[in-house]
Amino acid sequence: MKIKPLHLGGLLVIAVAISVIVSTSGDASSYVCFAEAVEMSEDGESAKVHVVGQLPKSPAGKIEGMFYDPQVDPNLFRFILVDEKKEKKEVLYFNPKPADFERSEKIVVVGGMKEGKFVADKILMKCPSKYQEGELKSEGEKQAKI
Repeated sequence: MKIKPLHLGGLLVIAVAISVIVSTSGDASSYVCFAEAVEMSEDGESAKVHVVGQLPKSPAGKIEGMFYDPQVDPNLFRFILVDEKKEKKEVLYFNPKPADFERSEKIVVVGGMKEGKFVADKILMKCPSKYQEGELKSEGEKQAKI
């Protein structure tokens, strides 16, 4: 029995698709709160997780609990993050502080719990949109006056 070139090509495409799916499935992580991240670390799971949160601010609008001193250690950035269930944890990031970190509306940290602190491998930030409603109105008013 001879295999037709069309069948051989189809099998090759299926094999490539399966290898892509298998290689990316091991890299997937889930979104959790700090309580779930603590439970996972206590159960011995070392899987990476995403935690979404915000930076705590004082009534004056200043970020609380953030520490970064590049003269002492440029690869240590510490900050407090409040997850979506209002739980606060200290986050350690062993890289320089990301640019515009203070301007972020939401922060996503990727990593895991170690000794009561969240150690982040990555920090993803959602910065405020430059197309916010208030700015659009004032821009429209300027154009109307012209």
